[in-house]
Amino acid sequence: MKQLRILLFSINLFVAFSVTAQTQKDSVKIKEKYGLRVGIDISKPIISIFESEKKGLEIVGDYRFLRNYYAAVELGYEDKTTDEDYMNFTTKGSYIKAGVNYNAYENWKGMNNEIYIGLRYGFSFFDQTLNSYYPNIKGTYFDPNLIKANTEFKDLTAQWAEFIFGIKVETFNNLYLGASYQFKVIIKTKEPDNFKNLYVPGFNRVFSNDLGSGFNYTITYLIPLIKKDK
Repeated sequence: MKQLRILLFSINLFVAFSVTAQTQKDSVKIKEKYGLRVGIDISKPIISIFESEKKGLEIVGDYRFLRNYYAAVELGYEDKTTDEDYMNFTTKGSYIKAGVNYNAYENWKGMNNEIYIGLRYGFSFFDQTLNSYYPNIKGTYFDPNLIKANTEFKDLTAQWAEFIFGIKVETFNNLYLGASYQFKVIIKTKEPDNFKNLYVPGFNRVFSNDLGSGFNYTITYLIPLIKKDK
């Protein structure tokens, strides 16, 4: 009987200790970091190593303003020579893209990764140079003659919208690797009467129906500014 009372007392003590420990554990609030994250698109300098006709740089950044929402911006410059079947032209210019990302991934405790969707508005100002072209490439019995044009078209612009799907993974403390795919559509463009903008900095190749796509691989660093309860 004495042993039973000791056993019951031990069980009650263990249960009370467990409940207290769990309560203390639950009372510890998880803090999440909010701040400015900046970095670069590492794909552009890598591509320029293997493709000498394409040079560019893109700086990326975002700011977490709500738990799952991030204001995002990309700034860049491109210098690309495109060789088509019937023409060769060079595009030089800068661009800015701004919008918002929504993180759809529910992180485990202590993690700060993202699987996100996003929207962007893009604006580019650039120049085109028609280096050379073949006139009447179709419907002739003779080999077309290459004409060296070197014709410049300045002060061109383009506006577009982007729909984005991407991921960001915290590999080390505050250091992130990311990748994203962008589906794009031209909203408005300023172009010469006799030359279509087939390539736009920040938009990339303009396909039929003014559609396009792109990707980036980023490395970014988070500068924590504040912490909020999860």
